[in-house]
Amino acid sequence: MQFCDECGTMMVSKDGEMVCTNEDCGARADQDQELAEQFVSTESQSDGDVIETTEDANFEGKPTATDVHCDECGNGEAWYTIKQTGSADEPPTRFFKCTECGHRWRGYN
Repeated sequence: MQFCDECGTMMVSKDGEMVCTNEDCGARADQDQELAEQFVSTESQSDGDVIETTEDANFEGKPTATDVHCDECGNGEAWYTIKQTGSADEPPTRFFKCTECGHRWRGYN
């Protein structure tokens, strides 16, 4: 990983040179071919690396909780993801999506 000498922002490889990702900076530097062979750049994350928090999120295939109750349809099963929304000494928040009707809610421990 290479950082911009001008502003400290991470740089990415484009057309054989390193380009600053800070739009206000736009600095460019020569790419060291020896170092470039050691790094792999990716354009996007896979869906498996993302915590589902949007309304249209696809929870199918995520862990399933059976100790829950959907207020919309009464189903007792929901997919869930866990995210640390508070400080480190607080328990994480579980985000649920009903396996039957798709209703979403969050649970606090």
